[in-house]
Amino acid sequence: MLRALGLGDFLTALPALRAVADAFPDHHRLLATDPALEPLVRVAHLVDEVLPARGLEPFDAPVTPDVAVNLHGRGPESSRLLVALAPRRLVAFAHPDVPAAAGCPEWRSEEHEVERWCRLLEECGIPARPGRLDLDVDAPYTGVTVVHPGAASGARRWPPERWAEIARSEREQGREVVVTGGPDEVDLASAVAATAGLPPESVLAGRTAILDLARLVSGAGFVVCGDTGVAHLATATRTPSVVLFGPTPPSLWGPPPDRPLHEALWAGRRGDPLAAKPDPGLLRIPVDDVIDAIGAVRDRLAGATRETV
Repeated sequence: MLRALGLGDFLTALPALRAVADAFPDHHRLLATDPALEPLVRVAHLVDEVLPARGLEPFDAPVTPDVAVNLHGRGPESSRLLVALAPRRLVAFAHPDVPAAAGCPEWRSEEHEVERWCRLLEECGIPARPGRLDLDVDAPYTGVTVVHPGAASGARRWPPERWAEIARSEREQGREVVVTGGPDEVDLASAVAATAGLPPESVLAGRTAILDLARLVSGAGFVVCGDTGVAHLATATRTPSVVLFGPTPPSLWGPPPDRPLHEALWAGRRGDPLAAKPDPGLLRIPVDDVIDAIGAVRDRLAGATRETV
């Protein structure tokens, strides 16, 4: 199985990965993905081995699979990478430049990421259920509010001063707040914490490996973030969340609508998800709307349990 992408991509593929595991229980299952994700892949108990992948570069280790499943994209590069391994069967979306994928399911651009890969498998005769998104991460409940201001591109980064207002609001309500981020987001997280009046020890950016971050989110009381991997961690661990969307609508990457404690905010304007500056649609989301959404989710939480979220 090929899914050489990031954290959110792995988590949205969980139902498809589970479907493949169910369909081929006696096979030795390999997942070609970013090696940084391996600890989380191990927790999911879906594969026997992680094959380190550097994007779509050829694999270092020779592999001749019985079945090759492209969960990476529509191709042609990703499908060609798998075709080069000479599998007996290719499961992939059709692409005119990949003859081996002729007759395979058609790609649909306006399809939720979770639904897309489950449909691919279904149309290839492999039963798949999109709702199997949960990830069981052993973590004590701390109840902290996780504020994650970063994202892979500038288009999905809400202004840091607005994140600081959210963190300050949570702190003023007596909640412990931590600010997370990757190693390259330490300055951003520190600025948010300082502006919000949080102590330096509240900044966890650059200090959490992938499994530590998953445990933090799993034990948290609430997550507030942009359209990034942490949002999918909140969904997978059933931690209540508010997620801010900018250039990409939540209908494509948002939390499932049947989980009421994960709220997506979107101004209804699309844009370039790879742009360097914050998307104009994202900037249309005011601080008060985010605070109100957090309160609304907490009100719903008061009448529910994590098993129903």
